[in-house]
Amino acid sequence: MDAIQFFTDAYAQQSSSLHLHAFQQSNLDAFSTMGLPAIKHEEWKYTKIRNLFKDGLTYTPTLSNSEIKFQTLKGTEEANRIVFVNGLYNAALTHLIEAEGNIVVKPLDTAAGDEDAELVKKHLGHSKDYHLDGINALNGAFAAGGVFIKVKPNVVLTQPIVIYHVTDNANGMIFSQPRILGYLGKNAEATIIETYVSTGNSESLSNEVIEMCVERDANLLYIKLQNEGAHSSHTGTTHIRQLEKAMTQAITISLSGAIVRNNLNMIMEAEYGESHMYGLYLLNGNTQVDNHTIVDNQMPHCFSNELYKGIMDDSSSGIFNGKIFVRKDAQKTNAYQSNKNVLIGANASANTKPQLEIFADDVKCSHGCTIGKLDEEALFYLRARGISETNAKALLLHAFAGDILQQIKYEGLRTHIDELISERLSFQI
Repeated sequence: MDAIQFFTDAYAQQSSSLHLHAFQQSNLDAFSTMGLPAIKHEEWKYTKIRNLFKDGLTYTPTLSNSEIKFQTLKGTEEANRIVFVNGLYNAALTHLIEAEGNIVVKPLDTAAGDEDAELVKKHLGHSKDYHLDGINALNGAFAAGGVFIKVKPNVVLTQPIVIYHVTDNANGMIFSQPRILGYLGKNAEATIIETYVSTGNSESLSNEVIEMCVERDANLLYIKLQNEGAHSSHTGTTHIRQLEKAMTQAITISLSGAIVRNNLNMIMEAEYGESHMYGLYLLNGNTQVDNHTIVDNQMPHCFSNELYKGIMDDSSSGIFNGKIFVRKDAQKTNAYQSNKNVLIGANASANTKPQLEIFADDVKCSHGCTIGKLDEEALFYLRARGISETNAKALLLHAFAGDILQQIKYEGLRTHIDELISERLSFQI
């Protein structure tokens, strides 16, 4: 399959964008030059993304009507709701509960031509500087169906914003490309939760880019929950920029999928910024999850903490590639990174590569990784007290995942994810 020709034709068939045409065309040109990443591309050597672009792939996303049904994410029933269907923002299914004027949600193409045009022009596409590959460019070429989210200064949202990515794949394979640009004003506070839903059993592939900008003294909590099923593949980039001193926290939880690639970038552009990054991947079957993270410390006195944990069963594969950059001007940086993996399947595997690139001389940085099996002594201790082998293993694995789950401050959502993990671990009361 000639992917370049395929998407060039698809681009020509889409509705013309009024305000994003130049941005889209430049990204299409970049994709035409780079194409899809191959295994010779160092950042993609474990993830054979080309295999997902099959001869039967179709790219004709349409806005489904408001009759499409999906289940609300447990623990967030009262939250603000933004909905994408097959990668396109769906205003009919979107519902906001916040007071009028506190939050702005509108099509990205609209925002690029109204009072928010300067914000869009300034911040849209910043992630491409960190991902010089055709996947990021491909998303940009079809960005007109995206959404713009703005939380106004001094607004503390009473409920999270839950973004539902609904794939209507009941009648065949679907390829979707959601695009999101978000902006938190000064002193604002918001939680954004992304979750993925399929309405059918056919294969699906999503290629997402979400770019978030956080202003002075703002506080952002971002949660990504992937549990769409073994038939779904995903490539996604979450790009968070601290434009001034701010607090950001990102939690990525992957429970199922065929091939999943998560890029998470924390860009610390001002002094005294603070960021926390947590990840949990609990895999079985032939699932492969590839987590790539970047923390870019550009200014002094910043703090970042990163902890990713993986549990691999059956023939699943977990990949972690984390980079911390400390630029020349980023003196007094404190940055920590850790990746821990447990293999419980005979054919399971883990590949981990934590990295530091330090160009300043007055910093505190550390990184580390572990790959191993369950503690046999701890397992024996539990078995000796009458706990079944299944429950003993489940208890140890649940405890291993616990310090990631406790970072989720919404009790209902945390309980829901806890139940999903317990079910996966076959814990029996």
